Amino acid sequence: MSKLVIVGTVAFDAIETPFGKTDKILGGAGTYIGLSASNFNVDSAVVSVVGGDFPQKYLDLLSSKDINIDGIEIVENGKTFFWSGRYHNDLNSRDTLDTQLNVLADFNPVVPESYRDAEYVMLGNLHPLVQLSVLDQVKNPKLVVLDTMNFWMDNTLEELKQVIAKVDVITINDEEARQLSGEFSLVKAARVIEKMGPKYVVIKKGEHGALLFHDENVFFAPALPLEEVFDPTGAGDTFAGGFIGYLAHTDDISFENLKNAIIYGSNLASFCVEKFGTERMKNLSEEEINTRLEEFKKLTQFKIALK
Repeated sequence: MSKLVIVGTVAFDAIETPFGKTDKILGGAGTYIGLSASNFNVDSAVVSVVGGDFPQKYLDLLSSKDINIDGIEIVENGKTFFWSGRYHNDLNSRDTLDTQLNVLADFNPVVPESYRDAEYVMLGNLHPLVQLSVLDQVKNPKLVVLDTMNFWMDNTLEELKQVIAKVDVITINDEEARQLSGEFSLVKAARVIEKMGPKYVVIKKGEHGALLFHDENVFFAPALPLEEVFDPTGAGDTFAGGFIGYLAHTDDISFENLKNAIIYGSNLASFCVEKFGTERMKNLSEEEINTRLEEFKKLTQFKIALK
């Protein structure tokens, strides 16, 4: 069984969408990635930090999914990272109402000794220096996947470029790909980003699917059309967790298998948006996942009569 190290926030969110609002609920990139990856037979560990206000029941939830939590530091006299946001009617745009770094401001990640030989590493959306610190602690990973965002491009671009140069896969959305590359065409943007270091570039387009680039090869995976999207929070992280979880499970990092990983990531993300926060991911069954995979298959396969 392959080992997977996940670094990312384990946090509180307060979310408002056109369909309702929540008080503080479980959130964070590390949480979504871990829950998503737990749907595969992989030995995973989350590296993060929380405050003394973080409920034991949330840690128990992660443990119940066979996620190792030895790398989650608990700062007893501190408060857990908190984010609050309000989504617009289209659910594609949102306003951040509040961000409290709290214990995350002084986070120094420590990868458990038993996971420093992990074959797979998922660098969730965090400060690039935190991501670099994790890379310094793992020995010789087979695949490193990086998720980042425009905030780090705006404020820590040079440090971010150092991380990008050390990873195998980068996952960003279309707006961020254009910003990072300076190119409007996503094909050109991917080529520019590949020259920065990654072998593979994954560009997420939300409800419009995802693109995978490698040299001259391009693959497109649609997002499953859903009747209702309740809360898009964590969908990108859930995608990333499904992506690397599948790769760690199959232990195959060929371009052809990365195509499958894209589909698995999109599939799991389609569940995440159906309820607030992590609620939908807590009790997701294998039968549900497989049934929806069949829907993806029907969506993407067709016969065509050539002239």
